Amino acid sequence: MSELVLATGNQHKVEEIKVLLGDAVIVRSLADFPGAPPVIEDGVTYRENALKKARSAAAFTGLTALADDTGLEVDALGGRPGLYAARFAGEGCSFQDNIRKLLRLLEGIPREQRSGRFICVLALVIPGGREEVVEGVLNGFITETQAGVGGFGYDPVFYGTEVGKTLAELTTEEKNRISHRGRAVRGLKELLMNVGA
Repeated sequence: MSELVLATGNQHKVEEIKVLLGDAVIVRSLADFPGAPPVIEDGVTYRENALKKARSAAAFTGLTALADDTGLEVDALGGRPGLYAARFAGEGCSFQDNIRKLLRLLEGIPREQRSGRFICVLALVIPGGREEVVEGVLNGFITETQAGVGGFGYDPVFYGTEVGKTLAELTTEEKNRISHRGRAVRGLKELLMNVGA
């Protein structure tokens, strides 16, 4: 496998995954393939959504496709926003809209009850029928205020207990070393080495 297409329109994810995969593979964005059909993420699990996106991209491009479905699960909110993290504040919302809604819902809730986790599920679909799925998890808690300027999404309010900072306060290298997506990509690379892909 020397080339794959990332089944996402999120340029932040494309750049992050390119760095994580390194030079061993040429990574193309789905944006390089005009006319790719939109995929409705109506699965009830991260796995279902990731596989649905990867299967669609592989079928459309004829290339090996990698898709991710990522969510943020906050314990005090019963696991919300979960699968709907990217559109938590509504369709077409911004990262800041999502953060504001999350912080509003957690107002008055003490830190020890603000625990949560980022979950990233990666699905790799190779034309011919082979499919592989891996998961990465990062535990932490939601801060009361934003801190840091790096990253994207909920990074300014997600405090990684392993590093003692929000993800937005980390360098790219630090974040990639501990993040849910970094863990999933490393799991995928290990799986592919072990099965000879």
